[in-house]
Amino acid sequence: MAPDMTEVNHPILAIFGPTASGKSAVAEAVADRIPAEIVSADSMQVYRGLPVLTNQPTRPTRLVAIWELDHDASVGEYAELAHQAVDEALTEGITPLVVGGTGLYLRAALVDLDLPPAPPLGARPRFEELYDSLGPEQAHALLVERDPRAAQIVHANDRKRVVRALELADAGESLARSPSRLWTRETRHPTLVFGLEVPKEVLAARIEARVRAMFEHGVEEEVAHASAGSLSNTAAQVIGLREVRELPREEAGAAIVRRTLQYAAYQRKWMRRIPGLITLAADHAPASVAEALLAAVRERFTLLGQQEEGACGIRKGEADHTGHAV
Repeated sequence: MAPDMTEVNHPILAIFGPTASGKSAVAEAVADRIPAEIVSADSMQVYRGLPVLTNQPTRPTRLVAIWELDHDASVGEYAELAHQAVDEALTEGITPLVVGGTGLYLRAALVDLDLPPAPPLGARPRFEELYDSLGPEQAHALLVERDPRAAQIVHANDRKRVVRALELADAGESLARSPSRLWTRETRHPTLVFGLEVPKEVLAARIEARVRAMFEHGVEEEVAHASAGSLSNTAAQVIGLREVRELPREEAGAAIVRRTLQYAAYQRKWMRRIPGLITLAADHAPASVAEALLAAVRERFTLLGQQEEGACGIRKGEADHTGHAV
């Protein structure tokens, strides 16, 4: 259960941005300045066994490396764990600092998402068998009949999503849910969301440097070990996993850079969809960005959060009229 907001005297802080924009480094610099619990909102860092490939932080961070690679991750499961982590920090008087580049996971950590229901017991195998027996095209044609809107956003060859869409249609729901049901200004607690802005050329240079560092730190051995075991559908989507496994080093590195740049462009689009986002220039030292972030917090909340005072927050009674940033 969420803490009683009359007893919560500080906001949640969240940091979003494209990959390689420095989110983790900025979060750690913030946590050096105020008592904060860092909570990851990254859909790939949830997996154990790929710390180099997924660029997992070395500093203790909640919801990093929590699942084995054969676990099929879901937003609903993540949301439950994220809410627990946030609420525990608030109860202890510590500022939750939610950090990540997976937009849906960030939202899931901050709000009560109106998620599609879980399939009834036995429904998933039934629709998987249906997809396999009909084949991609006929299974998609069946989806067109049952949920035309969902069929427009799901490719016939995407077995997982076609199966999920058919499950939902059978339950009277739809995979093509209204954006308004996802993007809402209401958060579970008073929240400020910061977006890190980095010039494209700087970001590209950082991504290239990160990929080079991956190979220097043994990503090929890491991927070989991970690939020897069972991989879930979601774990198999980690950027670089297939490239490192199947391509020579130079080609793999170039392919990872291309995919990461494409993903960064997608993340920038997510940033533009976040209402009330506070943007910060992040093409300089993380400590400087952290100071700018905390200065912005002070403009909106009364910060009590010096290390010796042990709290970071707003005065009791201010939460109701401060408003939400997302």
